[in-house]
Amino acid sequence: MNIKNLLPKLTAILLSIIALSSCEEDLSPINSEIIGAQNFNSDLYVTDNLVSFSRKLFPVQTNNLPSYQLGIYNNEVYGRSTINLLSQVTMEVPNPEFGDSTELEKVFLYIPFFSTSTVSNDVTTYELDSVYGDAPINITLYESNYFLRDFDPNTNFEVPQKYYSNQGPLFEKFLGPVIGMVEEFTPSADEIIAVEDDPETEEDEEERLPPGLRVELPIEFFKEKIIDKEGEPELLNNNNFKNYFRGIYFKVSSPNNDGSLFLFNAAAARITLEYTFKTIGADPDAERNDADFELSFKGINVNTFDNELDPVIASQLITPDVENGEENLYLRGGDGIISVIELFGDIDNKKILDGVLVDGQNGVPDELDSLRLENWLINEANLIFYVNQSKIPGGATEPERLVLFNITEGTLLADYDFDPTIGEEPVNAVVDHLGRLERGSDENGDFYKIRITTHLSNLIRRDSLNVPLGLMVTQNVLVTDFQDLENTQSPGIDKVPAATILSPQGTVLFGNNTTNSDKRLKLQIFYTKPN
Repeated sequence: MNIKNLLPKLTAILLSIIALSSCEEDLSPINSEIIGAQNFNSDLYVTDNLVSFSRKLFPVQTNNLPSYQLGIYNNEVYGRSTINLLSQVTMEVPNPEFGDSTELEKVFLYIPFFSTSTVSNDVTTYELDSVYGDAPINITLYESNYFLRDFDPNTNFEVPQKYYSNQGPLFEKFLGPVIGMVEEFTPSADEIIAVEDDPETEEDEEERLPPGLRVELPIEFFKEKIIDKEGEPELLNNNNFKNYFRGIYFKVSSPNNDGSLFLFNAAAARITLEYTFKTIGADPDAERNDADFELSFKGINVNTFDNELDPVIASQLITPDVENGEENLYLRGGDGIISVIELFGDIDNKKILDGVLVDGQNGVPDELDSLRLENWLINEANLIFYVNQSKIPGGATEPERLVLFNITEGTLLADYDFDPTIGEEPVNAVVDHLGRLERGSDENGDFYKIRITTHLSNLIRRDSLNVPLGLMVTQNVLVTDFQDLENTQSPGIDKVPAATILSPQGTVLFGNNTTNSDKRLKLQIFYTKPN
């Protein structure tokens, strides 16, 4: 950071201690002069002239995500979410040759969790990431007869096909036979020993895998579906194969009212067929050879959501007060809940003409027009979102990060690209712009500070369009992709950050219309004005 940018920020920090103590509820310019800087006044301007409300999102696109989910997440505020998965499997090696007298010995499914490893005294331990809950779940694997297309026929096969979070009932109409079942599975951080040393041969055959879901599947299905099809057109290439074996549907249920959920990288998941064979033309008494054949999950994957939303919250989301704003802001990931923030309200009785405000409308809020005439240098601008702890359980269930984005354009704000922490690990990345949850001494969340200095400077000094902003929870602030909604909803929401779909958590924040003036949503503007 250069000196030119640093001095105004240091000045603003010193003055904010004095300024914050005397902020008024509405619009509060606070004047003070800096010794040795007679040519400038640095001040704090605070406004709660905002409108904020929440909406339940329309179904969201859930293919082409950076990762996928499987399981059940029970949120004490919002209710239970069940996330199923339809996966298109592909052959790692098309047109396989299995050899002579092939016998399929075992079949394993392996879906690794996200985790980090630590090695001490030759012992590897793992810490899980993106695993939520610790109650058992049941997983049933079905063969799917639903064909997942790469391209949309309604666009003359020119645009990639999109699949959405509400298509579970459609997919389940095309379920084939049960391939296998996993009963009472609970995610664990334990290392998986896939192959143990053979004490008879004294050969080092041990294979260890990072934590994940690893289960043995029935042999007969894969023998008939794969091994017995050697040399047939169905296995000639993956185009043929994807039409022949159209996918696997993972359907999750709970033995009780709770559950657990995990995220995973689909490209790292696999089904391994372990078989033995004889070399063609080999002596009948020759030893059998061991080999593997792998099916990957690198094709199309689609998450489907079944949400049980609290009826009281659901009714509030149907008809939010979009003119005056709401007392509470609801946030939940998945095909979840978004909060909308509109800066400076919607009063438009004035317009700028020849450098002054005159009667008339120009599509710009009057307060923003007034600020544009001030010729301020914006040192820092913050939105402070206070957590309504009376509405949530608090603690570890609270999302650590939120993301703010331009609803109209479906893009992140300009402040994102200028954040110097963008190269850090996800939990500590982009914290200058999208501040982490600030917690109290009881470890419950207090507030999130979202810095929008560049965005606001563009609004005031460059006459940028004052667009509605979307606020959502996020699983990873470094994921910058957006996913489409099935349909556009007011005020012009047609896409959301992909990482919000991957975050099962939720929270409740104070809005602009709460009676709690100390916790009310406000916009802080630290500025410098030339004398």
